[in-house]
Amino acid sequence: MTPGVLTRPSLARRLVLLAVGWSFAALVITAVVLALLFQQAALRRFEQTLGVLVDNLITGSTLEAGEMVAPAFTDARALRVYSGLYWTIAEPTSDGRLKTAVPSRSRSLWDSELHPPADLLERLRADPRRPIAFDAAGPQPGERLRGVARIATIDGHEAVFLAAEDRAPIDRDVRNFIAATALAFVVLGGGLIAAVVAQVRVGLQPLFRLQNEVAAVRRGKADRVQEAYPTELEPLAQELNALVLHNQETVERQRTHVGNLAHALKTPISVMITEAAQRPGPLADVVTRQAEVMRQQVDHHLRRARAAARAQGPGERTSVAEVLDELSRTLERIFRDKGLTIDWDAAEDLWFSGERQDLLEIAGNAMENAGKWGRRRVRVRAVATGPERLRLTVEDDGPGLPPDRREDVIRRGARLDENAPGSGLGLSILDELARAYRGVLTLGDSPLGGLAVTVDLPRAEA
Repeated sequence: MTPGVLTRPSLARRLVLLAVGWSFAALVITAVVLALLFQQAALRRFEQTLGVLVDNLITGSTLEAGEMVAPAFTDARALRVYSGLYWTIAEPTSDGRLKTAVPSRSRSLWDSELHPPADLLERLRADPRRPIAFDAAGPQPGERLRGVARIATIDGHEAVFLAAEDRAPIDRDVRNFIAATALAFVVLGGGLIAAVVAQVRVGLQPLFRLQNEVAAVRRGKADRVQEAYPTELEPLAQELNALVLHNQETVERQRTHVGNLAHALKTPISVMITEAAQRPGPLADVVTRQAEVMRQQVDHHLRRARAAARAQGPGERTSVAEVLDELSRTLERIFRDKGLTIDWDAAEDLWFSGERQDLLEIAGNAMENAGKWGRRRVRVRAVATGPERLRLTVEDDGPGLPPDRREDVIRRGARLDENAPGSGLGLSILDELARAYRGVLTLGDSPLGGLAVTVDLPRAEA
């Protein structure tokens, strides 16, 4: 994986994270609100049951010998010691406290008492018609009670009626509800995340299609963006087509200018060489030599300019196998006097990202140089080195080249053997063309005994 891919901004990742963030916040808030509402509803039902018990106490209680006596009827649980359901009747004292008597409390309390909040009497007197709910500790260790209290006057005697019950069942129901809700929301959250990811993928699909089309244009599989896109992307597609057309027009203008320049320079040079040939002499020899140098220079720079213009243009690709086959046949005929054999190998689906003429010059110069110096055999291999690069290697069984002289032969016009045919521009032209395509020329030793010429070039998809 390319370093930094996970840290680079991603539109899809940003949309997914935003959706997941607000979905998580909404689910958490909803779960908390639902748990609170469920707890409040359960407590209200609980308090309503206790309120009925308090109302029964108020209705059935009587005043006997100055003391409040509870009615005979009561819940059966109130008769069982520490059953969890308790009631008591308390009388306010002069100091604002509540006093309970044994006959005025449930048997379930046994020898214990309810301990309501200290401000309960004050709250009851503030609104006598409204029952007050409270929390208190039960007679059993760790027991938590939920109670309801009302104040009433019976036969001119003020009393506070209290009923309380163990709230463990309520807390257990609330916990079960929270657990079930959390599980349901986790499942719902997972579904929402999957839906968001699918939505983002589907929503951004036109962008992915546009990316693939632009890549196809760059690799030579198409000459323009052709698909119909949503209204938000249609202007971008049109601008991309306009940019491609502009680049093509620019490349064509460069080619035209290069062709015009070649015609404008080559004609005067040819005239100079012709005129010098018709007037033999020392001056004519100097003019002829310099004109040939000028012609070589013009050919070199025009070739480089054409290659640079073609390398900048989109949409060109060339079959490597076809070019190597054509060159091998041609060069074997040229060097048939020395019995040269050219062994080449390239996959049928290997494509050069550039024009055919440039690959012919690149491979042709390397193979011609190998044929010139090789004795009997030349080996050519072209392989893909990555999704966007390929490597062309040309080897011969000739005398080879010392490492300290390899840089010299790449220099324009340099020759190690003045008796050998050619202008000395072959490897220099090869280096210039490779650079025009952002490639690299490397010279090394061949297992065949001679020179190995390796060129790194751009690759187009099949």
